[in-house]
Amino acid sequence: MRLTAYLLSAATIAIASPVMAQNNSPEPSSPATQTTSPTAAGSVAQDEGDQGDIVITAQGRAQALADVPVAVSAITAETLQNSGASDIRQLNQLAPSLLVSSTGSEANGSARIRGIGTVGDNPGLESSVAVFIDGVYRSRSGIGLTELGEIDRVEVLRGPQGTLGGRNSSAGLISIISKAPSFQGFSGGAEATYGNYDFYRFAGNLNLPLSKTIAARVDGVYVKRDGFYRDYTNNTDVNNRNRYFVRGQLLFEPSSDIRFRLIGDYTHRDEKCCAATYVDRSVNEAVGNLNNPVASVNAGLAAGANGNNIVNVIRDLGQPLGLVTSPGYSRDVSVSAGRSFAGITKDWGVSGQLDWTIGTTKLTSITAYRDYDSDQGSDTDYSRVDILYRAANGNSARRFRTFTQELRLNGSLFADKLDWLVGGFFANEDLRVLDNLRFGSQYGRFATCRLVSGSALAQFYAPGSTGCLSATGRAVLSGGVPGVASPFGAAGPLIVNAIATLDGINDKGSTRDVYNQNSRNWALFTHNIFHVTDTVDLTLGARYTNERKKFDASFTNDNTGCTAIQTSLRSVLANPALAPTAAGIIGLACQGNNTAELNGVSINSRRKEDRFTGTAILSWKPIDDLLLYGSYSRGYKAGGFNLDRSALKQPVQTFAQLGGAQALANSLQFAPETVNSYEVGAKYGTGPFTLSAAAFIQDFSNFQLNTFNGTVFLVQNINGCSSSLNGGDRDQSKFPAASNYNAAATSSGVCPSGDVGYGVRAKGVELEASLVPARDFRVSLGLTVTDTKYRSQLVGSSSGAPLDQALRLLPGRTLSNSADIVATSSASWTPQLGGGYSALFYVDTRMTSDYNTGSDLFPQKAQDGYAIVNARIGLRMPDERISLEFWGQNLTNVDYAQVAFNSPFQEGAANAAFQDAQYPGGRQLFSQYLAEPRTYGATIRARF
Repeated sequence: MRLTAYLLSAATIAIASPVMAQNNSPEPSSPATQTTSPTAAGSVAQDEGDQGDIVITAQGRAQALADVPVAVSAITAETLQNSGASDIRQLNQLAPSLLVSSTGSEANGSARIRGIGTVGDNPGLESSVAVFIDGVYRSRSGIGLTELGEIDRVEVLRGPQGTLGGRNSSAGLISIISKAPSFQGFSGGAEATYGNYDFYRFAGNLNLPLSKTIAARVDGVYVKRDGFYRDYTNNTDVNNRNRYFVRGQLLFEPSSDIRFRLIGDYTHRDEKCCAATYVDRSVNEAVGNLNNPVASVNAGLAAGANGNNIVNVIRDLGQPLGLVTSPGYSRDVSVSAGRSFAGITKDWGVSGQLDWTIGTTKLTSITAYRDYDSDQGSDTDYSRVDILYRAANGNSARRFRTFTQELRLNGSLFADKLDWLVGGFFANEDLRVLDNLRFGSQYGRFATCRLVSGSALAQFYAPGSTGCLSATGRAVLSGGVPGVASPFGAAGPLIVNAIATLDGINDKGSTRDVYNQNSRNWALFTHNIFHVTDTVDLTLGARYTNERKKFDASFTNDNTGCTAIQTSLRSVLANPALAPTAAGIIGLACQGNNTAELNGVSINSRRKEDRFTGTAILSWKPIDDLLLYGSYSRGYKAGGFNLDRSALKQPVQTFAQLGGAQALANSLQFAPETVNSYEVGAKYGTGPFTLSAAAFIQDFSNFQLNTFNGTVFLVQNINGCSSSLNGGDRDQSKFPAASNYNAAATSSGVCPSGDVGYGVRAKGVELEASLVPARDFRVSLGLTVTDTKYRSQLVGSSSGAPLDQALRLLPGRTLSNSADIVATSSASWTPQLGGGYSALFYVDTRMTSDYNTGSDLFPQKAQDGYAIVNARIGLRMPDERISLEFWGQNLTNVDYAQVAFNSPFQEGAANAAFQDAQYPGGRQLFSQYLAEPRTYGATIRARF
């Protein structure tokens, strides 16, 4: 078994422990200097002969990691430096339960813990893994996908953190703490890196004690790198790096009781992100009948042959077939001429933290404002055929303006028998999304060829002619050939005219859609540790959160062809025999609701909710070196709105028939997600050896799932039933003619409202071990074994409504991007060479079993297991005044996908006979966002 080989190699390769202290780590500071947020990590003490204690504040107090009854991985500054981690994606190598990936936009990068996270690139969805940087909540985890400067430590808290971490931490929490100013004298550092893909990185920092009570620090980073995708059409790279980051800090400590830290930072990115390639799967490779001439292919399709008409259409319109049918992991991407992924992102913010000790009570206040603005273009169809695009012209942007305020009081009572903490939190965020999704210059011909080639009209397929119909075909269908009756009867001229109109719908669509959302939430919380005996603690915490969201949107577009076709075919829709053909033409003309009905239309809605979350933990230390605990936690992720016009898609019925666009506004809402988590664990540490273990079960109700089905974005809550639905939630195909079509699933997949329960269960075991067998050698291992699955009987809401048909494969299956087994390992050796010189030898690995990358779990989106190996060697002068290091990331150049998805609008005809039970996507093509290839280079670093 491949995984066995991975684990055996892990035993020999070694691992730099995420929870292992390193040489030259700072001494532990006072609790006042450590507590940056309820989830901030602490500092690390390091004696020369052992690994010391890691001090964290995951429970709002400064505590040794070994004494905290919470599943947490703490990652030190030196481990981050050795691993080369500069944004949260690279934490994957250090924490086996964590997976961070990015897709179509880095604004909505996805973080997962224990297989649970928020999928997709929808700005209306907040992450279920909360990210805090210097105690400040970041509303989208993708905002952490950038340079972060010099970091002091990182904590990854696993499982729901709803008591201190608040809303939107239903799966876990990542807390990042930057290096603070110091009063220990003038100091600084600089480094320069060069690597393949013409990679440059320059970083520097300067620490300035301005007086006995004031210190300042400045960090800066500049990065430039060529992209690892090549767009030959437009002669440019994609997924490049061109960014800079600066952070300034002031630390004011007028006395031992008062500490104030002021932080300001700014990030600027001018980059092209993010391209995708076609998936190399047999559904793309084998079903196009590509060796046959066009005529026989189309004749075969008309007769229901085993062929994919979409493959043939995009070939005839200019798509190189080698990049569709057998792309492998080619990084030559398909981009239409004149289309670009270029965009500019600006992110800045300021925060102030006050820690004030008043007698035996400590007050902590964190006030922050964040401003994030990203304008990104894209060739949205990811092919050379110009089907869909967004232009980064100020009308394709995301803007977040967020103010947060947190207050905490903590102290002790009853002769230190009770450690108490109470607090409050307030946040106000204004989100504006601007969009201009438009049909490309070839959309009309693509749409008509898709229609013609996948139906009985295939005999008239002519991609070079108007409407993709040959002259003979137009004449026959219009009833203009004597003695030959049109298959559409008297409606023939109307249908042919509609196809011709569809053929001309190019460069049309939304011009400037505007979505505004104001989110306001406040919370009151308490977290208390009762020292029942000298060895037994009882922790009780609770939080009340009140949430209110207001939403409005306005739509403009110039696609008048949609309404023209709807009007012309209204009478045809009334004919049952011809209605499917008419509806198909209207659907292609109005994809994504680019209709005149949404020109100058505004809608609005609002939602309110409140939730109680909390935790209870019982812990026992039978001996000084061993901690045992059991816990219950309840987490909560806020509901919201699907900020995508495609969620309003009604291609056949007019909005007037539906009561107006406003009548659909509430359909954009999705309900809050909640989780109940049960965990038992143990932590053992003595001398150079530490071991921690946790076993957990987490049940998620109203699980928020985001899916792109090739045409529209779906955001749906997932729940389950305890009673059988008799297969009503397992429709294997949406094509009625398919042998595995289950009509019951579209109508009767409903369970009684009183029978609705959790829809997702995550359970598993986590292990982390570290060993320091010698003074300069450290090795450790992390292992996560999870079983994160949907229930077998699924429904789409708490009232027991059916799931959307696109989610037909979910029941009883493992969630996307959730591997059953993940192992991380690393080793670091820093031998002394004499004269104060030392060397560095470091290697880390992440090994993962197979998993599926698509939220709909189509098998074409499966990813085989793989192992990633990073390494670094170096030479250091005395006191590390100068260091030279050579490094490599993904040394074996493993190719793998982060996320695979349905290629937009590239699904074959629904009424064609081709079906393959192994590939229930039928005629759908698929694309994927690839992970980074092998990178390597050298870094020179100086300290003074």
